[in-house]
Amino acid sequence: MSAAGKIVRSANAPRTPPSDIELQVGTALLELENSVADLKAELRPLQISSAQEIDVNGGRKAVVIFVPVPQLKAFHKIQGRLTRELEKKFSDRTVVFVAQRRMVRKPGRTSRAKQPRPRSRTLKAVHEAILEDLVYPTEITGKRTRQSTDGNRTIKVYLDPKDATSMEYKLDSFSSVYNKLTGKTVVFQFDQ
Repeated sequence: MSAAGKIVRSANAPRTPPSDIELQVGTALLELENSVADLKAELRPLQISSAQEIDVNGGRKAVVIFVPVPQLKAFHKIQGRLTRELEKKFSDRTVVFVAQRRMVRKPGRTSRAKQPRPRSRTLKAVHEAILEDLVYPTEITGKRTRQSTDGNRTIKVYLDPKDATSMEYKLDSFSSVYNKLTGKTVVFQFDQ
């Protein structure tokens, strides 16, 4: 299997050739599948939808790997180990897994939709799910939205303090990735 074999586009996505970062991620996944014995069985059926490189504050970068929604639970089972291995391969870059979710716009007056829009396809639900995916395996313990007088909104997200030592270096990456994907400003903190 080639590196491009690990990349599967959705049915309605445009047929574009894989980018350089997608090929690098596909190659790294194949290498891990072939070299790490205990990850081989779990990695073989898994595929990615796409990958993207995002600039983070301080000149660093983050690699966002989009996975198909049905395979997200399988990725969660091995995500801790897989993230560590991929961060070794992509030195000085943070690796984050996010499900490739689809939003459906609100039906208009002239809409001929036979079914109502599912709640999981609303803008708010997709943004909440992206937030959960970003910080996995850490749990979100609280959220506050602060609106300043000039109209800017900032969301404060409080994470579980038991994971503070292992996740501290990723907080800037989480903020930058969430801002790039949704356009919302988020500040991540550990709850006291």
